[in-house]
Amino acid sequence: MEKSMRRLMFTALAAGLAAACGPGDAQTPAGAGAGDAKAPLETRPANADFLKPAFEGQTRAPLVSADVAYEAVTVAQGLEKPWAIAFLPDGRMLVSEKPGRLRIVGADGKLSPPVTGLPNVDNRNQGGLLGLALDPAFESNRLIYWAYAEGHEGGTTNTAVARGRLVDGPDPRVEAVQVIYRQAPQMASTLHYGGRLVFARDGTLFVTLGERSILPGRMQAQDLGSALGKIVRINSDGSIPEDNPFVGREGARPEIYASGVRNVQAAALHPETGKLWEVEHGPRGGDEINVIEAGKDYGWPTVVYGLEYSGQKIGEGIAQKAGMEQPIYYWDPVIAPSGMAFYQADLFPQWKGSLLVGALGGKHVARLTLDGERVVGEERLLGELNERIRDVVVGPDGVVYVATDNAQGRVLKIVPKS
Repeated sequence: MEKSMRRLMFTALAAGLAAACGPGDAQTPAGAGAGDAKAPLETRPANADFLKPAFEGQTRAPLVSADVAYEAVTVAQGLEKPWAIAFLPDGRMLVSEKPGRLRIVGADGKLSPPVTGLPNVDNRNQGGLLGLALDPAFESNRLIYWAYAEGHEGGTTNTAVARGRLVDGPDPRVEAVQVIYRQAPQMASTLHYGGRLVFARDGTLFVTLGERSILPGRMQAQDLGSALGKIVRINSDGSIPEDNPFVGREGARPEIYASGVRNVQAAALHPETGKLWEVEHGPRGGDEINVIEAGKDYGWPTVVYGLEYSGQKIGEGIAQKAGMEQPIYYWDPVIAPSGMAFYQADLFPQWKGSLLVGALGGKHVARLTLDGERVVGEERLLGELNERIRDVVVGPDGVVYVATDNAQGRVLKIVPKS
């Protein structure tokens, strides 16, 4: 709770300074009108209204509009539930499709034939071909990485990570494929795989792993002997970094970097600090943004800002407990987050420094105004499309690209309105 106490102290100090300034002197976030600085964007009733935030501003941020005129343009279509986008150095895109296909999308939007050579994928329910990443040295080694749901005899599954060398051409393929990581234990569940891949600045690879939803899996999210409900950190060949926080601890899996997460389907490095930020699905209420630090416990399922889908309390029905980290922000009702990116480009100068989060249930992109590790404003983009947003990335051209989670899915780009 150390971070929570720091935030509480910061909030109290900020409130005192604002009072000292007098009316009209307190600063409001950029883009906020004088009368809307404290009006929350979210006005629907909370599911777990008995759970109070740990600090001011942890939920229901005010509407902070950047007043940007934009339009969404279709780049590629005819994709079946596209899940992740990764840009190749030449500006083309790799796009994973949930049923187990990987495509290369040209600048003209043309889809390649499915890339061959991938392992079998269990695409039942929430399974499928999931997150993508390019090796930091891709231009010399041509290695790509993908997360997927791996099935086994008897119906058990796990999240797995493989890598292979991409061979380009009219019939693209991957060669020298290796499965470099398998989540353990396997579970008889087709839910909550996590599956986002993020390379850290030091070349290690973060992998987000769901707790598989079912109760036996959920109860392992804080168990260091299990890889369920964890964020793990591995080397690019699957070996374990020697400086991982639990290396050498008896009974702990050495790949674990952080514990107590639910189902993380959005993750990205902060462009200034290099820290891993993640956004995870809550149950009925309690989608969370967490700043991940080595060895920390993020509380699931002991502390949560939500309820069971039945409406019952989860565990003790508490949201704060000593020794467990607090999210920097949460949503109740949920938006069902998937995909995220920090915006630092020049195409939309008003969005610089924003965090963009895709929303499956909310059918929008949440643009969050940040003040360090605090969310001080929220704006919702693309709601006019009424489409589930699965991934959000910023291309090398400064354009925001999103993947829509539909049977006839698309890749769209958000550009200034002409």
